Formats: sequence, structure tokens, C-alpha cells
Amino acid sequence: MFNLFKKTQNIVKINREKWFNKLTDLLERSSQGEDFWDEIEEVLIMADVGVTTSSKLVARVKDRVKKENARDAGQIRDILKEEMVKILRCSHGLTQMVGQSPRVILVVGANGGGKTTSIAKLAYYLKNEGQNVMLVAADTFRAAAIDQLKLWGKRIDIDVIAHQPGSDPGAVVFDALQAAQNRNITTLIIDTAGRLHTKYNLMEELKKIRKIITKVDSSAPHDVLMVIDATTGQNGLIQAKYFSDAVGVTGIILTKLDSTAKGGIVLSICDELKIPIRFIGTGEKIEDLAPFDAQSFIDALTSSDKDLE
Repeated sequence: MFNLFKKTQNIVKINREKWFNKLTDLLERSSQGEDFWDEIEEVLIMADVGVTTSSKLVARVKDRVKKENARDAGQIRDILKEEMVKILRCSHGLTQMVGQSPRVILVVGANGGGKTTSIAKLAYYLKNEGQNVMLVAADTFRAAAIDQLKLWGKRIDIDVIAHQPGSDPGAVVFDALQAAQNRNITTLIIDTAGRLHTKYNLMEELKKIRKIITKVDSSAPHDVLMVIDATTGQNGLIQAKYFSDAVGVTGIILTKLDSTAKGGIVLSICDELKIPIRFIGTGEKIEDLAPFDAQSFIDALTSSDKDLE
């Protein structure tokens, strides 16, 4: 858990400096009138926690402060941390499967969010966990996407099932499912074409892929992970709503969190969509992917300069 805390510290550095430190400064005030709580809510909204979640969070903290007669800044800070962790507690690990293979993970998301790279990182992570992993290049719309996944597969020594560019992505998925069963693969990760949630035809294609998976294995896909670029802020939340309606997103891989001060989006996703954050990108290297842990995330976000030494 300590290593996870240290990894998370690095990626939330901007968020700690840009908005949580502002909250800490506000908490040092002796007065806790309505203006005080309004300013707390404003800072949260600016961090992309979202209006709904920010209002709910401030109301909970305010209520506890009153009930517990908390006047010290440290006490209020601890209450705020505890309430944030509660919101993020919807996060948990990948579906655990017993006596059934392969576990099928469908990965979706918009273009430019780091989807294919995240798939490679996830595959590498699961391989190191002892899983026998196979990748599927079902983004047949772009030859570069197929080549990119093949290159990653070669680097991490994981097989990639692919067809020619322009072929039917459903056919690629069907062949991959058959191959995975024949080769005793334990985890099959399927890449899909990056698409805008507003493109009806592409979203219908994604639904078709899901139906094909279910026909081969009625319990699959066992996880539908959506890759979200944290720099997109609330737009990422809107995307997640559409994708979840279409294919039932079960978890989020959040990328580029180290490049934005809008890290409050993690609270919005968990609170409004009840979709857990499963993994966060922690850097550019293949090993830079960490399981998301609510307590570690909040501890890292609220750590002092001394903790960073």
C-alpha cells in the first residue's frame, strides 16, 4: 500500500497544489459562516468535482462539523477527507472469476484518451499478476491502431489477434474468443475503435461487438472498462454516461491525471455514475499503471510537503 501511495503522490501533485491546498488555507479560518462553505464549494467545482457532487459533499461535511462540534481546522480537514473517501468507495478491483476462462475485458473510449496504451499497460500488469493474456485488435477502422497494438504486444510478449484494416470488427472478436478458449487464455482484452459518444453508427457498432461476445459466452464481457482522459474534465463524465448506456461500463481507467488540476472528476464519476475507478495511469512507462485505491488517493491528495520527502 505504501508503494501505491508514493505512486499516487506523483500524479496528484498538480491537484494538491492547485486546489486542495486552497481548501486547506480556507480551513485555517476561524469563521465558518455561509461564505466559508460557499468558498469551499466553489473550489471543489473549479476542480471539476461537479456542482451536484460538490454540493452534496459540502452538505455532508457541514452537517458532521455541526454534529461533532468540530472547530479545529485539522478536525474539519479530516472530516472532509473521510467524506471524500466514502464517495470513492464505489471503486474496487476487476471482476474475480473462479473456474471459468477466459475473462473477457472490453475496453472502450473516445479518440485521444490513451486507450491503446492503457490496454498495453493493463495487459502487462495482469501478466505480472500471473495471468495468461491475449489482446484483440478490434479497432479495424485505423491501420495505425492495429499496428500500434501489435507493436505493444511484441514489446511485452503477448499475442495479438488481428485481421486486415477495414475488416469486420465483430469477426475479429469472434475469432479471438475461439482462439482464447483453444489456447487456455485466462484474460482476453479487446481494443475497440475510439469514437465520439455522439456518433450513432459507431456506438451501434460497439453494441454489436458486445452482442457477439455474449453469444459466445453468455456471462461475457466480464468487465467493460472505459478509458477517460482526466484533462477532459466534465466532458469525460458526459462521455461515460453515453458509453455506460450503450454497453454497460463497469469501471474506469483514468489517464493523464498528472497533467491536469481537474482531478476532482474522480469524485463526480463515482458519485453520479456509481462507476468505480479501477486503474490510474501513473506515467509514460509500460509499468506506470496502478490499481485505484480510494484511501491512498485521498491520502496522497492531502499529504503535506514533509510526506513527499
